[in-house]
Amino acid sequence: MKIFKRILLLLLAIIILVVIYNYPKLNILAGYSAKNTASSVFVANRTLAFTDTTDNNFSPVNLASDEINADKKTATASVYGLLTRKAIIREGLGSVLTLDESDETAPYLSPKRAEPDNTTPFPYGNATQKDTVFANVAYNKLNETVDAVFGKNKSRAVVVIYKDHIIAEKYADGFNKDSKILGWSMTKSVLSTVFGVMQYQQKLKVTDEAPIESWQDDERKNITIHNLLQMNSGLEWDENYDEISDATKMLFLERDMTKMQENKPLTGKINASWNYSSGTSNLLSGIVRNQFKTHQDYLDYWYTDLIDKIGMNSMVLEADLSGNYVASSYAWATPRDWGKFGLLYLHRGNWNGQQIFAEDWVNYVSTPTPTSNGTYGAQFWLNTKGQFKDVPKNMFFADGYQGQRVYILPDQDLVIVRMALSWMDENKFLKGILESIEQ
Repeated sequence: MKIFKRILLLLLAIIILVVIYNYPKLNILAGYSAKNTASSVFVANRTLAFTDTTDNNFSPVNLASDEINADKKTATASVYGLLTRKAIIREGLGSVLTLDESDETAPYLSPKRAEPDNTTPFPYGNATQKDTVFANVAYNKLNETVDAVFGKNKSRAVVVIYKDHIIAEKYADGFNKDSKILGWSMTKSVLSTVFGVMQYQQKLKVTDEAPIESWQDDERKNITIHNLLQMNSGLEWDENYDEISDATKMLFLERDMTKMQENKPLTGKINASWNYSSGTSNLLSGIVRNQFKTHQDYLDYWYTDLIDKIGMNSMVLEADLSGNYVASSYAWATPRDWGKFGLLYLHRGNWNGQQIFAEDWVNYVSTPTPTSNGTYGAQFWLNTKGQFKDVPKNMFFADGYQGQRVYILPDQDLVIVRMALSWMDENKFLKGILESIEQ
């Protein structure tokens, strides 16, 4: 009997140690599930059942049990009953994870939005586009190429826009042209564009040193906004989503996500140490905030001077508990609206006759960052080294987790949007589309 008790005590001790060791991971796991559930259900208008069987149905996130409160617009996630996280909805700001009970009733500001233009045809409005058939487009091959990335490839939407006209469009079951889909890190490209707009309006210069007060007494004072936009500041950052890292702690445990990268030391050389960092994007969001006298002005600007201005009326930028846009990760929009974003770059910042940012901003974001091996510009990804061997080298694109993409092909007058739950053979997909259009 004594031996049996000792064995039980030993097992209990082992269980306690395992729980203690894994508790931080459970915190982040439950946080991801609660946050994603709240956004999927209340921002994208999906059901809980659909969310659990698709977006949250991968290891280890599928260990969490999710519940929603439709009246209060909250979502909770629990892992084996050991830890529970809650996400709430704030009007105009999407969902956010709470850190204590007071967050649920804390006051907040919401961005002011413009009314959608539902009478002008796409792309300059949201009405049905004018029928156009291009003699140089092999529509059968085009549709075969698009169809091939659905099913096992887990595409949710593909929109192909040629000469301002949608020439192919397909959605998975449960999705349509009005479905908001999370862009993940494509949000970084939206952030970069905000800087392009601000520079065009002479509100700042990206060549200026980053206005970070805490850096003024050390070498970090020499980091420019340009270095930050290119992820080439030399600052320490761990972007690892398989473990507890700077990125996961920031997204699921921080109240103000603009501060975490600010507090990191230099571990490399400025302008010579490319390191992909979501913390840098959120630091840049904080820099945008500091250009405005009030928080309301900051919240409104992203919409009034960019997003709503080009008719991306479906887009929702989600904010952290401090009210700062999570520019690294959390922008939701319909695939067509993501397509409008690509068209803005295809037209070199000109939107239906109005210049939104300077034409040379396109050259800026698509210029390779030193030490990135030609793969990265200013919060955009590049093909300058022919990583996609059958695709023009001047293609550049917004890139998000699980295969979210907005490809911009200037010479072909082409924008391609793909939203998904998994990656695919991108070169084959893009090659097929290009081959279906005779140039």
